Amino acid sequence: MKYSKSALIRLYKKETNLKVKERMLLVIKVVHDDVIPAYAADELHRSRPWALYWLKRYREEGIDGLKNRPKSGRPPDIPSEVVYEIKNELASRKEGWTTKQVEDLIVKKSGGIRYHYTHIYRLMHKWGFKQKVPRRVHVNTASKEEKERFKKEQERYWII
Repeated sequence: MKYSKSALIRLYKKETNLKVKERMLLVIKVVHDDVIPAYAADELHRSRPWALYWLKRYREEGIDGLKNRPKSGRPPDIPSEVVYEIKNELASRKEGWTTKQVEDLIVKKSGGIRYHYTHIYRLMHKWGFKQKVPRRVHVNTASKEEKERFKKEQERYWII
């Protein structure tokens, strides 16, 4: 289905997915503004094959061809309800978790599903958790009392 330029611009303004908006902008430039696809790709800082791929999909499928297709892949082993429970339990504890503790929690909640520790790192990152890294403690720092005494005894000099 062919769209007029004004209809495409209206759809462009309503679209929330930035990647689809970028593809729509490509179509507007090439189809309605008669810009060569290579020049339009350069203006969008994209490759020429990228532009040709999305123009072909637009010609074959229309606007729906510019949208992302569902990706195939292996479904997750843990059901989403169990993942929700695990994430809530992880978020409730403020002092942090070790990889082994997270693995034990996943095994307990999921009924025996085990993951390698590197995959647990990936899952934690995907779920929005960050790795806590301890801060370096300086052994030779002065105590609070010594710092306060130094502040009181120090003379203040002003430069004019």
